[in-house]
Amino acid sequence: MTTLSAEQLTIGYDERTIVRQLDLVFPPGQITAIIGPNGCGKSTILKTMARLHPATSGAVYLDGKMIQKMPTKEIAKKMAILPQSPEAPNGLTVYELVSYGRTPHQSGFVRLNQHDCDMIAWALEVTGLTELQHQAVDALSGGQRQRAWIAMALAQETDLLLLDEPTTYLDLAHQLEVLQLLEKLNQEDGRTIIMVIHDLNHASRFAHQLVALKKGSIVKQGTAEQVMIPNVLKEVFNIDTTIVRDPRTNKPAIISYDLIR
Repeated sequence: MTTLSAEQLTIGYDERTIVRQLDLVFPPGQITAIIGPNGCGKSTILKTMARLHPATSGAVYLDGKMIQKMPTKEIAKKMAILPQSPEAPNGLTVYELVSYGRTPHQSGFVRLNQHDCDMIAWALEVTGLTELQHQAVDALSGGQRQRAWIAMALAQETDLLLLDEPTTYLDLAHQLEVLQLLEKLNQEDGRTIIMVIHDLNHASRFAHQLVALKKGSIVKQGTAEQVMIPNVLKEVFNIDTTIVRDPRTNKPAIISYDLIR
């Protein structure tokens, strides 16, 4: 299984430090949800782990190798990332967008082979986009576009998936479809999934472990039972919560909350 970790990672923009000396290990073969308030560094950490943003200091390790020194294609064969609010060129069809996920597995100007086409067809099917594959991405609804980008990440056929708010723009039914798909990929294929997510009940339900951040530092890391507790959520989000066990999943769930003034 592909492993990903960070040691003494410091990240910033210009003169502003966002994350300072972060140590973080993502368990292989599990789903990890990164939670925290806006601006706490969730997306910045995800982008740095994927080498989309440079670290100020420290290191990220992919399968024990410093990611900063690895060839881009080698990284792309092991890890796929869905960034927040990606944009596609005007006029690009859904099929064309999803086919870009096969780029790391190709060399030169070689056309898509049968396995490439099979992976694209599978990604379109599991995201419910087969009937829309010939439509332009910019003509889709927000939710449909989000699913197209998820399909591209799935077509990349990696052991490790990084997703920044994968349920953005999706209604409740499609949110569940996407999260259940990720859960299935984890359970059946053993894929390691790391996602930034705002819905704490979804994080509790679908993730094996949660990483709760505040101002670029880890407040608590552990299972939903260890993280979804009133004092942790009070420190991270400044809210007073009522937490119960979800009768369907037996996972902690927030049923009410209020700001602490």
